[in-house]
Amino acid sequence: MAGRIDARLTELGIELPQAGKALAAYVPFVRTGNQLFISGQVPLWNGEVRYKGKLGADMDIDTGRAAARTCALNIIAQAKAALDGDLDRVVRVVKLVGFVNSTPDFTDQPKVINGASELMAEVFGEAGTHARSAVSAASLPLGVAVEVEAIIEVA
Repeated sequence: MAGRIDARLTELGIELPQAGKALAAYVPFVRTGNQLFISGQVPLWNGEVRYKGKLGADMDIDTGRAAARTCALNIIAQAKAALDGDLDRVVRVVKLVGFVNSTPDFTDQPKVINGASELMAEVFGEAGTHARSAVSAASLPLGVAVEVEAIIEVA
């Protein structure tokens, strides 16, 4: 039987990617007590790199938002893996930190990371609203446009 959040994903027509493996010397997530820390997720879809580029140079805000949304889908996939498939154990998305590969004069990082933030609220409702940082980065791994990490309270 699918849980409440799985049913919500189906209702929204959202498919999750496979939870990816770490790309370097770290683990995709760590659970300590009731906190789940999810390492920075880049816009990979089942191992395929998507959304390479730099905001303010060769990528527009809407494409950057789509990249951030893909990162958030990967966060949810990692949470599902960490919680043995039971996303109903998510109590609250506490914080997202978003990094935007952007030119020095680009100042719309918050608009880009909204792609991740809005998805969390769509999927988890009030429990998906969170504190957040959205910062610029000179470059990101694999040349991707966005990376997002998360802290989630779990039962």
